[in-house]
Amino acid sequence: MGKGKVLIAMSGGVDSAVTAYLLKEQGFDCMGVTMQLWGNERTEDARAVCDLLGIPFTALDRREAFRRHVVEPFIQSYCRGETPNPCILCNRYLKFGALWDFMEASGAEYLATGHYARIVEQDGVFSLQKAKDPAKDQSYVLYHLTEQQLSRVKFPLGDYTKQEIRAIAAEQGFVSAKSGDSQDICFIPDGDHAAFIRSRVEIDFPAGDFVNRAGEVMGRHKGIIHYTVGQRKGLGLALPEPHYVCRKDAETNRVVLCTAGELPVSSLTVEKFYWIHGVPETPLRATVRTRYHQKETPATLIPMGEGAEIRFDTPTAVSAPGQSAVAYAEDTVLGGGEISV
Repeated sequence: MGKGKVLIAMSGGVDSAVTAYLLKEQGFDCMGVTMQLWGNERTEDARAVCDLLGIPFTALDRREAFRRHVVEPFIQSYCRGETPNPCILCNRYLKFGALWDFMEASGAEYLATGHYARIVEQDGVFSLQKAKDPAKDQSYVLYHLTEQQLSRVKFPLGDYTKQEIRAIAAEQGFVSAKSGDSQDICFIPDGDHAAFIRSRVEIDFPAGDFVNRAGEVMGRHKGIIHYTVGQRKGLGLALPEPHYVCRKDAETNRVVLCTAGELPVSSLTVEKFYWIHGVPETPLRATVRTRYHQKETPATLIPMGEGAEIRFDTPTAVSAPGQSAVAYAEDTVLGGGEISV
């Protein structure tokens, strides 16, 4: 008897191809699906993998949902002086939103993706955990998943390294076995965020002042959308010591700079914190990551209504509003949310 029907998100890349292969080998009734989001999807590559594996394939046009839930919020966030992470929005509203709806409509029991993360079940409780391969771990962008969703999600790549996945793809003759990993935001492949935003909004982003924390002018910037919190290179200033962007003020059109010694913060606020296993009744200890590939920092989490305050044991590198803070208990994701202050 089969293990049930699983809908597999297919990008045309090596990870989703091996995801489909592994689940078929495990005895699942598999169906591949590609969401057309921006027009640069490798739909035919995904279809070819499904044909090779002998599983059905379909393509869904979800470009309008992608524009509404990912691209527009990204632009609005940047215009407010924030540093958004569109991959988190895409996971929440498209991969585990629109695609989840299609999964249920199609009668599938499970949804699978090529994310590098693990789901562990113990005594009927489902937890999200880091992947075996720390270099590829993607648990940071999945903190919004609920325990109910985790019970119906498959992440078969979580127990493999990237090298092992490529070896499997080569053995199976997948054309994507040697393809490179995507590095940039899918809708800004050249990485020029400022040019992308300028092409889509009728807003002027004029030059303005670089200032220090005391408000003293240190030079001129070329428009706040050209900078991100934590940036050091490319400021175009000749200063006696390195300075970093520590804040962008859209209302005054100022970019605030600080030295390395002024950069760390002792605490931050998350206005909406998503707890996978429910809001704790008391403060708890955890390690916290405030950027995708940042090292985790020990901290105390204090629940505050729908949000949380995070107090670091030792000051940590400045975190950009719009990024997310994700809390861990060793390998297990406790939850996370978008940084506000």
